[in-house]
Amino acid sequence: MSAIVEPMSPKKALIMETMMDENDQQDKMKIQDDESLREEQLLESNLGSSEGGENELEPVLQEPKLYIICPGRSDLVLCEPFISTPKDCLFTLKEASKYKLKFSFIVSNNGVSGLKYINTTWKSGVRVDKTQVMLGNFEPRKDPYVYELEEDVTPSGVFARGVYTTRTQVIDEKERSYMDIKYYFDIQKQWPNQIS
Repeated sequence: MSAIVEPMSPKKALIMETMMDENDQQDKMKIQDDESLREEQLLESNLGSSEGGENELEPVLQEPKLYIICPGRSDLVLCEPFISTPKDCLFTLKEASKYKLKFSFIVSNNGVSGLKYINTTWKSGVRVDKTQVMLGNFEPRKDPYVYELEEDVTPSGVFARGVYTTRTQVIDEKERSYMDIKYYFDIQKQWPNQIS
């Protein structure tokens, strides 16, 4: 059996050639799209493993210290571990005296983002103060970072005197805790070594 071949007009041949070129072009674009998609997926998987992978080191705050600075007095330094109970107050402040808090810490392993200081104080079970201060972002380094808060004044008067409980926390934006200390102090009419 023989096949019948019809002669093709030049116009029809041109149309067929254009259609074949368009099909080739679409195939090439599809291959390029597939390659682009593969490259994008590879890049995302690599970024994902470096950002949230198991190899990422958790940031560490070493030697966190809290200083209570009162003009004319020696600095009080709080660093864990210590024992503080209502009967064994860590320190005494004079009423109506100026003071400020200072932190120092060393960051290692990885940077810390959104570091925040939270200080909550109670007297006789009633919260009398809560302070939150954004400290910022800190990169790892060997030298300690130092951060000072603004100067404040201790309360005064008969009702202000007595024992206070304070909880000081330092946390980051992911709620990881780097310092969480609870201590007792008291406010008196005079400094401990002064006689009224």
